[in-house]
Amino acid sequence: MRLRNVKDKETIMNNSKYLKDNYIPFNNSNPIHIEIGMGKGNFIINMAKRYPNINFIGIEKYDSVIVRALQKLEVEQLDNLYLIRMDACNIDKYFNKCIDTIYLNFSDPWPKDRHYKRRLTYYDFLKLYDKIFKSVCHIVMKTDNRKLFEFSIKSLTDYNYTIKKISLDLYKDEFEDNIQTEYEEKFHALGYPIYMLDVEKDNQKNKK
Repeated sequence: MRLRNVKDKETIMNNSKYLKDNYIPFNNSNPIHIEIGMGKGNFIINMAKRYPNINFIGIEKYDSVIVRALQKLEVEQLDNLYLIRMDACNIDKYFNKCIDTIYLNFSDPWPKDRHYKRRLTYYDFLKLYDKIFKSVCHIVMKTDNRKLFEFSIKSLTDYNYTIKKISLDLYKDEFEDNIQTEYEEKFHALGYPIYMLDVEKDNQKNKK
């Protein structure tokens, strides 16, 4: 996803206390949750506000997108959140056995069959996640794309993940603790079903 250039983008990025170049340990032992492809930050910011006893890291590779989240954070005072500008392909270079949960919210579905290896639930990415999770691997994904959802179910279960929760229409199932992303708000308003998958596996016993 690319956006038009944001005025004073470099100044905003250089002056924000929330943007980091690399993983910096938090000053506590609370769980660490990351969102890969955080977009404009609505989900990760509101998660950090709702759950102060969890540390959150938002990951996004585009400057023009992450700066939108930084603008929202200018009025916030959160000590359990920061953002990193990076590509998910390099995630194992930033984290090592320190992550408790990964959120994959409305990831690029790469709908063409020849691009399936680029999907964030493809085998190669799952192997990378093994390197950054602690003893338990926990992934929560939401998408409006049925093909990506079905692909992800097969990919994750083939990789020894167990389904904890699943929804073919998140809003009909009324998950009370759901926090929307910007895409989710848009697609839900248009009447599209939102698919949700919550999976887990033991990072020690089920290694591939």
